Amino acid sequence: MNAAEKRRAFKTGFFDGLPIGLGYISVSFTFGMMAVEKGMPAWAAILISFTNLTSAGQFAGLDVIAASGSMIEMALVQLVINLRYALMSLSWSQRLDPEFNLVKRMIIAYADTDEVFAVSSARAVGGKRLRFVYMVGLMIMPVIGWTGGTVIGALASAILPDAVRSALGLAIYGMFIAIIVPPARDHRSVAIVVLSAVAVSCLFHFAPVLKRLSTGFVIIICGVGASALGAWLFPVPEPDADTPDLEERSPHEC
Repeated sequence: MNAAEKRRAFKTGFFDGLPIGLGYISVSFTFGMMAVEKGMPAWAAILISFTNLTSAGQFAGLDVIAASGSMIEMALVQLVINLRYALMSLSWSQRLDPEFNLVKRMIIAYADTDEVFAVSSARAVGGKRLRFVYMVGLMIMPVIGWTGGTVIGALASAILPDAVRSALGLAIYGMFIAIIVPPARDHRSVAIVVLSAVAVSCLFHFAPVLKRLSTGFVIIICGVGASALGAWLFPVPEPDADTPDLEERSPHEC
């Protein structure tokens, strides 16, 4: 892979990550604002966002910190909520180029978020392999957007009225809707998988016994169950051995 190919792959990853980073700003803005409201120093909220990149984990962890929870409670909450990233990493491991050593795998694991995983997986459709330089380009804007949004939220928490701060609490739901609705409209398989996940989630929310299960376990069950249903109903055919790798495509194709 020469220098021109690396620049092209990096540029492709960067522009793939640009909308993710922009979308992260509104959500991390809410996190920064809530963290300061609950008594956390602004620098601590910013450091958490820079080192974690996990929306649900950070919001849940913020509640544990505000309630003076123990380290064990915090560890269990984070384990349950973020356990799905282990499944994503397993999937990633089958799509990475052989150039990935342990250090490179640890670097991209830092930015293993739902959105980064979804975009990179879409690029690896058909047996294509993900290059390290593409993944670095893909990670940059999500990290900047997530950390920068927390900075803005922490600084703005002192000047926004209560009504505006409450409305911004819905930002995280808007982000996920924006991710799943467009592909669900274009692909019947995606729509069925999404609807099945919604149905299972509603079952765990309203059923008398099932609703006692923690949110983290419900997320895992819904994700694994819907994914298994999708794999069973819509199996992906074996990739063509002649399919070119990612770096062989033009920037417009990527």
